[in-house]
Amino acid sequence: MQKLTNKEEEIMHIMWRLETAFVKDVLAEMDDKPHYNTLSTIIRNLEEKNYVGHKAYGKTHEYYPIVPKEAYKKRFMSNAIDSYFNSSYKSVVSFFAKEDKISVDELKEIIALIEKNK
Repeated sequence: MQKLTNKEEEIMHIMWRLETAFVKDVLAEMDDKPHYNTLSTIIRNLEEKNYVGHKAYGKTHEYYPIVPKEAYKKRFMSNAIDSYFNSSYKSVVSFFAKEDKISVDELKEIIALIEKNK
């Protein structure tokens, strides 16, 4: 699975939400709207990277995600944890605790989940 640019990732989030879309549909969902041809090129790049496929209707293409969001999320998180936290999930949780991004109750829920899955 190739790494995505920020813009490609933004488009993939739209594709996952819409499930199938023409370029104009993706464009309508974007806040920062690129030119239609630019967006079309990015979506074709996503197709070359095997993230999306298409159905052709004459010269028009309807695109759909090939890579499930969960598979991408798993890969993205694994890479981030490996790169920024030396593959330590404890460091990830500690980081969020120090940043005040996770509460004691949420940590208790995580512990309960871990215990349940043992």
